[in-house]
Amino acid sequence: MSLAISHTGCILGIETSCDETSAAILRDGELASVVVSSQFFHDKFGGVVPELASRAHVRSIVPIMREALDRASIGLDAVDGVAVTYAPGLMGSLLVGLNFAKGLSLGLGIPLIGIHHIEAHIFSALLEEEKPEVPFVVLVVSGGHTLLALVNDVGNYEFLGETLDDAAGEAFDKVGKMLGLDYPAGPEIDKLARTGNPEFIKFPRALMNEENYDFSFSGIKTSVLYWMKKNSPSSERGGGWGMVRADIAASFQRAVVDVLVTKTLRAAEARGVNEVVCVGGVSANSELRARFKTECTRRGMRFYVPRPLFSTDNAAMIAMLGALKHARGQSSDFSLLAMPRLPLVHRKENA
Repeated sequence: MSLAISHTGCILGIETSCDETSAAILRDGELASVVVSSQFFHDKFGGVVPELASRAHVRSIVPIMREALDRASIGLDAVDGVAVTYAPGLMGSLLVGLNFAKGLSLGLGIPLIGIHHIEAHIFSALLEEEKPEVPFVVLVVSGGHTLLALVNDVGNYEFLGETLDDAAGEAFDKVGKMLGLDYPAGPEIDKLARTGNPEFIKFPRALMNEENYDFSFSGIKTSVLYWMKKNSPSSERGGGWGMVRADIAASFQRAVVDVLVTKTLRAAEARGVNEVVCVGGVSANSELRARFKTECTRRGMRFYVPRPLFSTDNAAMIAMLGALKHARGQSSDFSLLAMPRLPLVHRKENA
């Protein structure tokens, strides 16, 4: 079944869950503009500083929204609904976007549509020309989330599995720190791995052959640490880690990709689904994309992944899910709260 939408009017999307201030305009299901302002000043701290992030959002949100409107060649009076991230994320950052959206909703007399950030990632592939049809199996891999679900419709999800410890993106960042790479380390490991030997070290593939669809990446992170301690280069050998960093990165990346691809495709086969979607920041990884494409083609499945701009935090995906909800007559009232730690789905034993 197609999820294509049309005649849904003009939806303004706002995203401020972490350290990107973003606004987008979706007109009748088609993206008219998207603007993303990233806060690069966090790099020197080795991670996002919440208070600094929220202050930057306050300074940026109005000019970013205006730029999105200008690029779409419309005014605020043309907006039919405002979709905004309310969970999960940094409390201060979420509050900036949510309160701004509430003000627009009240002032313009248009619907407020609260959006769960991870749910928006699920439908980010709809921003591309080739769109998945439901049902599809989706792997969400971002900095703080790794989960697998069967999507039957908007709001209709069957939870399949999630990480039991570190998310894939967290493992990339922590291993990157061990290798002396800049934060965020995912793109740096991807780039470094291209010149390395992925068979150099056989890191563990935790839970890959288990019947369930859960993930675990804490063990591989620890294995990298122990391997580096055991094989620390001496001054006599020279060259330091520079000689083998690419091999370590490639071996680590191969292990993570093996697990993600194997478990996702196993889930799709078990559910009899031919549509496979991979979203979230880690989906920008070149080896992950290539492996999914190869393995899906081999199995006669169709694979969808949004371009890197739509894989990371952006308001285009917020506007897309907002349009889908708007088309179904769904909206939020002004009692909507910012929720820093709100899971999209709960484990089956807690359902």
